[in-house]
Amino acid sequence: MHSSTRTRTRTRTRARTAAGAAAVLALVLGAAPAATAHAAPAAPHPSYATTAEAPRQIPLQGAVNVRDVGGYRTYDGERVRHGRVFRADALAKLTDADVAKVAGLGLRKVVDFRVAEEVGYDGPDRLPAGLAVTPRPVTDNGLFRQLMTVIGSRDPVKQEEMLGGGRAEAFMRDVYRTFVTDATDRTQFGATLRDIAAGGASAPLLYHCTSGKDRTGWTTYVLLRAVGVPERTAVQDYLASNTFRAAYDAKLRETLKQTGMMQNPDLLIPLQEVRTDYLDAALAEVEQRYGSFGGYLTKGLGLDAGALLKLRRAMVS
Repeated sequence: MHSSTRTRTRTRTRARTAAGAAAVLALVLGAAPAATAHAAPAAPHPSYATTAEAPRQIPLQGAVNVRDVGGYRTYDGERVRHGRVFRADALAKLTDADVAKVAGLGLRKVVDFRVAEEVGYDGPDRLPAGLAVTPRPVTDNGLFRQLMTVIGSRDPVKQEEMLGGGRAEAFMRDVYRTFVTDATDRTQFGATLRDIAAGGASAPLLYHCTSGKDRTGWTTYVLLRAVGVPERTAVQDYLASNTFRAAYDAKLRETLKQTGMMQNPDLLIPLQEVRTDYLDAALAEVEQRYGSFGGYLTKGLGLDAGALLKLRRAMVS
């Protein structure tokens, strides 16, 4: 090939890469890019039902908040692929039938955000043969220990002192701020997003914590926004944990009351739920420290424009 031809080819390649990276950053920042040709949406995984703009639950007996992250529309009309990334609560209590259903997802990697205390209490994940968990503990700011302490005390006065009067809500806001301020947490979240971007031996990938709502919820919110899903849609996916966990959490509160562990188990509701003000606490920290959500991705999580472009290509049809 003539040297001038090679030069023009390299120039066009760099231009396409730069344009693609710029388009991804525009999506992250919420600006709708110029219209592009749309590929057909990826077909949903055959083992579970899907809808266009609603969370796609994978019904299991031993976990209640397992979902496919795919299906949402981006700003430019593309669709997040089904069967690429899954979010979940703890997988320690899966039944044999559950494990078989999880095997059908074809997972190549499972990331566990739980800290050692949680794993010790609930047990390690039950996974299909040949699938090993990748421990990536993200601090819960002492939430698990707080729950064990407050319930184990059996003291209604102490429970009110610890959780009443808005204290539980304030504690949760602090948990979410820590997702942004703690360097180890940022490292774990960033590594997980890079795994998704890399695809290959890491795809399909599932990540989870204990309830699948806070650390997992924040990761999913960040992932969806990073690939160009509108913020409103990402928030709806985050809040859907309240729907999927409602019956389980209500049963737990009733059990605590019947066994005399808690006189007023409704004190736990702010710890069991996800709320927009928790998410807002993290986003306010993002704004204060990094100036914008895009700044959090690049400076906080270490995802440069090339990594964001790979993430977009891995996730979006």
